[in-house]
Amino acid sequence: MLDLKYIRQNPALVREGATKKHIVCDIDRILELDAASREMGVEIDQLRQGQKQAGSKIAQASPEERGQLVADQQATKAELKAQEERQQQVTVELQELLLRVPMPPAEDVPDGKDDAQNAELRKWGKPRSFDFEARSHQDLGELHGWIDVERGARLAGSRNYLLKGEIVLLESAILRFALDQMVERGFTPVTVPTLVRTEAMRGTGYFPGGEDQAYRCDDRDDLWLVGTAEVPLTAMHAGEILDVADLPIKFVAQSSCYRREAGTYGKDTRGLYRVHQFQKVEQVIIDVADEQKSLEHHAAILNNAETLMQSLDLPYRVVNVCGGDLGQGQVQKFDIETWMPSREGYGETHSASRFHDFQSRRLDLRYRGEDGKVAHCHTLNNTVAASTRMLIALLENHQNEDGSVNVPEPLRPYMGGRDLIGKAGS
Repeated sequence: MLDLKYIRQNPALVREGATKKHIVCDIDRILELDAASREMGVEIDQLRQGQKQAGSKIAQASPEERGQLVADQQATKAELKAQEERQQQVTVELQELLLRVPMPPAEDVPDGKDDAQNAELRKWGKPRSFDFEARSHQDLGELHGWIDVERGARLAGSRNYLLKGEIVLLESAILRFALDQMVERGFTPVTVPTLVRTEAMRGTGYFPGGEDQAYRCDDRDDLWLVGTAEVPLTAMHAGEILDVADLPIKFVAQSSCYRREAGTYGKDTRGLYRVHQFQKVEQVIIDVADEQKSLEHHAAILNNAETLMQSLDLPYRVVNVCGGDLGQGQVQKFDIETWMPSREGYGETHSASRFHDFQSRRLDLRYRGEDGKVAHCHTLNNTVAASTRMLIALLENHQNEDGSVNVPEPLRPYMGGRDLIGKAGS
């Protein structure tokens, strides 16, 4: 959420930001309601003052005067109540509109409507050239009985799956390696609930607008399944005032993630690329409201993911995400797209985002500086490893002609020393 004062002072900039993000919001109506609310506030203050003065006059009035004064006071009271109710109605509408105003993107965010206009920043590694007919991860999974989409769909519908055998160990190894790497970098591991209230989804900027992508429990509970641990990690200090001495806070969590993937049923229907449930290791940073520090944190969390990918010898590229592909609250986002032979191209595996105070204003997440002043925090997050897409990349890039798959050296200690899975006859 943007500061209303900021919108009032920079309406053109906010409109330009919304246009660049291809997000529709009514800035004119917001300014109209804001002006009306402030005018009503003046009138309410005047009415309250009038009430106080009327009370004093009644106490000093003669019996003959008192009746009219009491009647006038009652009329003022009724008018005050009506005006307060009108202001409340205006406030409700204003708050709903404010929830839909996007954070203006950084100046170097490229123009564009969707991911086709994302700007490539750099590449690492060279896509492998196979001297045999390479298999897709799904074909490798079926060959060894590792991936069972048919039974997964039977249990839970389309875009669900079962993992069995050695690939389960590989998935666990990826996640544990990623978690250990982050702990070594000073991140505090956290176990988070994967069910959160609406206020947490709204506070982190996923609602309103993202409800069709999320799974909700029934009407008995105000609970949603999270699509990322970012939500509980960022929201866990909602409503608190943190001490600047305790910042930055760096969290990392491994969690199950759930996504409806609504509107995507014509794409990526086979395999693990676009599924409803997966495991993810997520990093979140909460710090002071300082642009330079946010930029440094953004570079650092992106580097954390790049370092992991390099250690696993997975070719990738980094892209600067265009305005139309940014979320409502993101100031800037860098995606890591990993080479996936079956797609004959790069597929998104990581997203590193900075939000300034967009999330913290919605969450009322603040800190008290050394000068005693209170301000809203800056927040950032990035994927360290998303299990299913990492499995795609590992299986397809490290496969052998006989269908076996080489295990990258950093993962071997987590797999009992295995350097190969899917050996002939296994």
